[in-house]
Amino acid sequence: MSLPAAASPGTATPELSVLLPVRDGAATLGAALDSTLASVGPGLEVVCVDDGSRDATAEILAERARRDSRVRVLSRPARGIAPALCDALAAARGRLIARMDADDLVHPERFAEQARLLDSRPDVALAGCRVESFRAGGLRDGFRLYTEWANACTTHDEIAREAFVDCPVPHPTWMLRRLTLERVGGWRDLPWAEDLDLFYRLLAAGLRAEKVPRVLHRWRDHDGRLSRRDPRYGREALARAKAHWLARLRPDRAAVLVGAGRTARRYARLLAAEGVAVRALVAPCDPGPARSWQGIPLVGPAELAARAGEWRDSGTLLLGAAAVRGARERIRGILGALGCVEGRDFLMLA
Repeated sequence: MSLPAAASPGTATPELSVLLPVRDGAATLGAALDSTLASVGPGLEVVCVDDGSRDATAEILAERARRDSRVRVLSRPARGIAPALCDALAAARGRLIARMDADDLVHPERFAEQARLLDSRPDVALAGCRVESFRAGGLRDGFRLYTEWANACTTHDEIAREAFVDCPVPHPTWMLRRLTLERVGGWRDLPWAEDLDLFYRLLAAGLRAEKVPRVLHRWRDHDGRLSRRDPRYGREALARAKAHWLARLRPDRAAVLVGAGRTARRYARLLAAEGVAVRALVAPCDPGPARSWQGIPLVGPAELAARAGEWRDSGTLLLGAAAVRGARERIRGILGALGCVEGRDFLMLA
């Protein structure tokens, strides 16, 4: 793996390195590079990693590198996004590191606004932004709802509140200081999503995330997205990541899951594997004769109301477990009415 002579960097050290891993991205790569290179603000380089492409990606990157010395190209056999990002980071020269995907488009002011946020807020480690999602033929409901949910989280408190629902800061919008990435160890190649893992390691290190409250990134949805094809982004893998990090980010060694459906039962199993004792599953109505599931008591709303204070005072964490957005809001309302404080007494899972 080497940097081609045609992509040799200029003499000035860039302030910002934009990491762009790509595999078979010829259809959208040119537009992604155009929008990135049109950015205003900090001097930048775009470190592109061709991760074993079989289409015209290599030719597009070579041609762009000849035209613009800010484009640097690393070519290598396919190894995956996390190793590609690690290689890009090792080659990067900027003090600031931003992410970009080969199928997205970036607003000209995104990098300037995010750099301004990081420079004015030493307490912020991860800067994101709001996104506009788009898809040929129109967005599907799931991705539209995910985008609305993510865009509603802009402050650190809002982001942390939703941390175990999903990653509230879309990975292609990230900007961090290089020193921050080095401190927490960069990206890792694991059986679950690399962005969620890094996000939790940032939280575990006591670091804060904030967003520029503007739409500064166009996020493309399509059937070929890695998150739709790779099992590391599937429900089971993401739930494993959340259970793993929940057991490490919270000192609680016991939990009660408010929910008794598929989502709650998945987390009951995964949390037990992480050493967290699940005291009960709370069904939305009286469970009747079915009083347990795999040895875990099933209880109803009345017992939740009667015992919420006891569980809270004993250090048992209440976990609202629901994949449906409306159900999560109902659980929040129920627990709030019982005097439980989100973030302290309970968290939401999806």
